[in-house]
Amino acid sequence: MESYQSILILCSLVHFFIFFNFSFGLDTLLANQTIVDGQTLVSPNHMFEMGFFSPGVSKNKFLGIWHTCTPDVVVWVANRNDPIRDPEGLHLTILGHGALAIANARGIIWSTSSFGLVSFPILQLLDTGNLVLVEKTKESFIQLWQSFDFPTDTLLPGMKLVYNPDVGKEKNLTSWRSSDDPSPGDFCLRLTNKGLADSVIFKGSQIVHRTGAWNGHYFSGTPPFPNPIYKPEIVFEEGKLISFSIPYETTNPQRVVLDKSGSSSHFLLNSGKNKWNPTYANPLDSCDEYGKCGPFGVCTFGVTIKCQCLMGYTPKFPEDWDLQDWSGGCTRASPLDCQIEDHDFFEVTGIKYPDTLQVRLNKSMSLKECKTACLRDCSCVAYTNPYITEGSTGCLIWFGELIDTRYLSTPNNKQKMYIRLRKSELDSLTAIQKEAKEKSWSIMILVIGIVSGVTVSSFVNIGIQYMSRQSRKEKTVEDVELPLYKFSTIMTATNNFSTDNIIGEGGFGPVYKGMLSAEVEVAIKRLSRNSEQGFAEFKNEVTLIAKLQHRNLVRLLGCCIEKDEKILIYELLPNKSLNTFVFDRNRRTHLTWPKRFNIIMGIARGLLYLHHDSRLKIIHRDLKTSNILLDGNLNPKISDFGMARPFEEDEATARTRKVVGSYGYMSPEYAVAGKFSVKSDIFSLGVILLETLSGKKNRGYANCHQHYGLLARAWLLWKENKTLELLDECLTDTFIESQVKRCIQIGLLCVQRYAEDRPDMISVYSMLATDEGLLPEPKEPGFFIDAGSDVVRSYTSTSGECENGTMSMTDLEAR
Repeated sequence: MESYQSILILCSLVHFFIFFNFSFGLDTLLANQTIVDGQTLVSPNHMFEMGFFSPGVSKNKFLGIWHTCTPDVVVWVANRNDPIRDPEGLHLTILGHGALAIANARGIIWSTSSFGLVSFPILQLLDTGNLVLVEKTKESFIQLWQSFDFPTDTLLPGMKLVYNPDVGKEKNLTSWRSSDDPSPGDFCLRLTNKGLADSVIFKGSQIVHRTGAWNGHYFSGTPPFPNPIYKPEIVFEEGKLISFSIPYETTNPQRVVLDKSGSSSHFLLNSGKNKWNPTYANPLDSCDEYGKCGPFGVCTFGVTIKCQCLMGYTPKFPEDWDLQDWSGGCTRASPLDCQIEDHDFFEVTGIKYPDTLQVRLNKSMSLKECKTACLRDCSCVAYTNPYITEGSTGCLIWFGELIDTRYLSTPNNKQKMYIRLRKSELDSLTAIQKEAKEKSWSIMILVIGIVSGVTVSSFVNIGIQYMSRQSRKEKTVEDVELPLYKFSTIMTATNNFSTDNIIGEGGFGPVYKGMLSAEVEVAIKRLSRNSEQGFAEFKNEVTLIAKLQHRNLVRLLGCCIEKDEKILIYELLPNKSLNTFVFDRNRRTHLTWPKRFNIIMGIARGLLYLHHDSRLKIIHRDLKTSNILLDGNLNPKISDFGMARPFEEDEATARTRKVVGSYGYMSPEYAVAGKFSVKSDIFSLGVILLETLSGKKNRGYANCHQHYGLLARAWLLWKENKTLELLDECLTDTFIESQVKRCIQIGLLCVQRYAEDRPDMISVYSMLATDEGLLPEPKEPGFFIDAGSDVVRSYTSTSGECENGTMSMTDLEAR
């Protein structure tokens, strides 16, 4: 304790010399004294300091309290609604009637309430960080006012959050407007009692996050309090949560802050480094977003598809669900009647209890009695005992919608809820679970056999080097739990890789049509045996696409890594790729405008998922018409993730020394400087959009007299208000003029030369999905070729002639 105080005193001295603050060196202010700008009060143990400050780059003055060792950590602000713009004569004083006041040359700016005639008022800054105004009498001290009764954005040990409507008392945390403005921001953290106690973060009147109903030990949507130091004190009166506080401990400075983004975090001070370390934060993850999965939906963090419906329910809007828009939630798969004998309950464990919007709470009822009460009421949808304390009784019954439910990752979570279902639904579920259990045993035995066989073969036939390589490949599959197929199975499926079965080929190797069984047709992609890059692409594709699930992404069914083979098995899409339609004189007539527009929207949905809605933000890097596969109904699916790259949430751009991709689809910044981002994919999407509209290839499109590429041609026609001349002539009877013009303009917005000018996928999809609203004016596209200029911007013509319209790029490695 003594060493800790020595550190604090040293910090105070350092702070004194660095900032040239004159300090009384005292913790009190008397009635005949003032504090002016530059002077401070310091608490007895030198932990806290009070004075005037200017936050961030602001020039406004505020009276605040901060930690001495970390002056940038302001824990309380007096006049947060009354910024001081004129510091002339600025001071803090105690008025004659006992009120604490801030004034300048113009008069009083802020003050506390008046307390009448006060004979001996004293203002003191305590070691807790609490600023108190007391009256000294002969017998004792009478507290008149304290800063702890008026929290700002920080909860300090000893300070209480209060919710007591019976006496009209409430104390909340309110975020700062910004780091330069401590006025009340958008977010508020308050306690609530809607049947059960809860801690809720609001943005205005809308709930952003709730910690979940109190379960007797902790709030049900959070793990048990995460460390032995952070043990909040909870006070209940007549079953209602009245206050929440952190106990004061001199050896462990800590605080809870509601920041300007709406997150509440707990911090501990590392006194040795004068650094605040975060230990816990709410919301925990994206599943803590209030109502993430809508009514009757439940969220699971750490999986590709976060939302699923509770048992007995199905997505209310399936198309939105496919787009990862779960806000519409779920609805009953089949209506429930009121035949009690036909109903029972399905147990859901390890969850955060749904919000208590419409509930009935009985604290003396047993769980068995609770079930009976729920069955007897036709409007009851679920029930539970909300308390997890040993031997506790209690019955919480939900009516109406179940919203804001999630699975928790806390081990041995005891929270359970019982969902009302038909008995027939429960019987079907039991049969499915039994079948799944039997299959899991069969698969486990099969996997053990395969792994054992491969391991033995490795030691006997190939040796340590092969075993190392095989281990690397197996780990790739093991990490994503992808089905493994024997090479002999693949040989049989492709008729020994017959050339008659080849349905496509790329730089990676051939793609074969195969039959895994009499009913299952697949596409089998066999990577080049001698290419090191082949294995890198293989690993990348397995680890990425196996984690992605969307109706506009091709589905990976399994793989084979036996011997030196690197084989991927996909769903077979009978109509091959988009380029086999739009660039073929005969087949393109099958693509009417409605079908082309549906393909464009499908590609946009898939890319929106990759960029914004999947668990991993994915940059495809090789988006082109030949990588857009079409199913039997001409619905598009994005394929070939060998070049794809996952991005962190806060990662904007990346750079590579070796540019890989396809001519005509690469953005200028990627082709020239190796820089890629989501805007690189946007450029490629724009090219695909314009190619799909025109039926012309970007690479290879030229005019013998003008040397314009497709992008430049589209740009010039748009400037001349002749955009319809770009349209494929076979669409003249089916197109919608306003829709076509809008698509061309969106395509031009996507292929603008500079990445920062291009829209993101949310904007692109929104612009495509509606005919309303004005679109931005596009700027000149990348790879614009002007025959009247000596400057070749990104492309160079291969010759002075136009044979085949071929164009190439110099000093670029691509495919």
